[in-house]
Amino acid sequence: MNASPAARWSRFTGPALILLAAAVATAPQLIHGNSCGHDFDFHLVSWLDCLNSWRHLTPYPHWSPSPNFGAGEPRFIFYPPLTWMLGAAMGLVLPWQLVPIALTFLLLAATGLATRALARTALADAPATLAGCAALFSGYALFTAYERSAFGEMTGGFWIPLLLLLILLLDRRRPACGDPGLRNRHPSGDLSPIPAWKRAFDGSTTLLALVVAGAWFSNVPLGVMASYLLAAVALAVALVSKSWAPIFRASVAAVMGIGLAAIFLLPAVWEQRWIDIRQATGDAGEMIENSFLFARHANPLLKEHDIELMRVSLIAVTMIAVALAGLLISRMRKTLPAPRRWWIPLALIPVAILLLQFPISLPVWNLLPKLRFLQFPWRWLVVLEAPMAIFFAAAVWPRNAAPRWRRFAVVAVCAAVFLAATATAGKFFFQPCDHEDAVAPMMDAYRTGAGFQGIDEYAPVGADDTMVATGLPDACLVTDPDTELGILDTPGANPDWWVEQGSCEATFAAAANPGKASPEHLHIVAVTPHPGYLILRLRIYPAWRVLVNGRPAGPLPQRDDGLMAVPVPEGPVDLRVDWTTTSDAIAGRWLSVLALLLLTVLWFLERKLARPRLS
Repeated sequence: MNASPAARWSRFTGPALILLAAAVATAPQLIHGNSCGHDFDFHLVSWLDCLNSWRHLTPYPHWSPSPNFGAGEPRFIFYPPLTWMLGAAMGLVLPWQLVPIALTFLLLAATGLATRALARTALADAPATLAGCAALFSGYALFTAYERSAFGEMTGGFWIPLLLLLILLLDRRRPACGDPGLRNRHPSGDLSPIPAWKRAFDGSTTLLALVVAGAWFSNVPLGVMASYLLAAVALAVALVSKSWAPIFRASVAAVMGIGLAAIFLLPAVWEQRWIDIRQATGDAGEMIENSFLFARHANPLLKEHDIELMRVSLIAVTMIAVALAGLLISRMRKTLPAPRRWWIPLALIPVAILLLQFPISLPVWNLLPKLRFLQFPWRWLVVLEAPMAIFFAAAVWPRNAAPRWRRFAVVAVCAAVFLAATATAGKFFFQPCDHEDAVAPMMDAYRTGAGFQGIDEYAPVGADDTMVATGLPDACLVTDPDTELGILDTPGANPDWWVEQGSCEATFAAAANPGKASPEHLHIVAVTPHPGYLILRLRIYPAWRVLVNGRPAGPLPQRDDGLMAVPVPEGPVDLRVDWTTTSDAIAGRWLSVLALLLLTVLWFLERKLARPRLS
């Protein structure tokens, strides 16, 4: 029988409400403009440089030329590509002032929709929709969107619920009642035992691998959290259901997912030896020990860090309290009609996250590989968004037999709470842009080619970002490769260079070469009056191939500012610097291709195993 028009339209009501909720959550930016959170400049410059590389026919760029005031850095090797490619693609069709706002809306909406999908496995449509709204209005989602502008981490609001959805899926071959372990019903009706490996491949393993890959392609700390979460939840489900199938499914999905992400991950891991990656976890404000719940420090350099830590600590306590209270109430009211293997793993998440916020958990941070790379214990709150929202919705939503007015009352109260959360984010989390950080001035600076500040952890080993001079020419002829370029006029700022200083004996501009003109190629044509060094407005990196008059340049001296100093002879000089594909990048591509082929085989296998057998 065909569904009625009202029933067909009801399928779209929940998603439409979540889209409306995401628009409301984004309203402060629509009213006041972009929120220039901590990572705003970083993402905007990445989008601009990525789009510029696309226009020069480089589909997967590696070098970002704008940082370090035009000397560049290899940020595209080390920062996952999903959000900087997505931002660049949006910049093709939207004004740049709208791109951050549109991306915030998109990621908040994705958070709500993914949480709703997870909730629908245990709740009816209405409370599941409420859970989706609660997730996107959660304190941490709004904090990440407004105060931090951490678009990569915001994708966790989408990937984490999908990961939980797929690992918590009930085995579709398991009978509704009866023995939960050894005997499983095949779709054909056959009651013969089904091996654990066949139960693992129930159609969700392929999708789970894609989710794991998506997390790694979005944000490295998110990839670390997703991998550990997958292992922990799979173990919990296996213990509760007394089956190895969840562990087998999670293991295959993790290997496949990380294999798919190898095109990014392998170069990022291998080439860390070429940059000062220790800066990412060595700074006092980015050490796990200094970011436990409500910590306070005497170090004056941590004053602003402690202010932010106080805010996020209050968010953490609130979210954990709501999650635990919602779980207790929903279990008492029996409004979470899910089996133990579904709700127990979710219930463990707020408890585990709470423990990770205290110094007692420090051995865990030190013991587990790459966990310290998260920098802040409260980053785990992105994992809490969906469970908290589901327990909250299950606790407050009336039973089916309750009067209709109770549903309206719950909706009205929740709407007021969500509006208050948006107002709070607009007042306390919203970061007004300084003049130089606003989109329009940054676009003006980008068009002039002046460049922007670099990121410390992407600097060459031993180099100092603060020593890179502004206003440098494309090439500067010197006799001594250690010649300092620029004069420090303002304490705490970078040196400034101008031609009248006389630090360059001659300067040269990049040659116009349409066939090679791109951020990953530099061509200098010069006539030098004597042997010396051309100091390029380009940072040194092993992936660069340097040719002088068609021959490879000799060993390049190391400069404190990390700029490339190329020895050149007297007379005509044809200098070419080209980005090369290193062996680790080639290996990463082949691993991703292999993982994609294996995943395709797995997809066909899962389809075959799910197909009913003919008797």
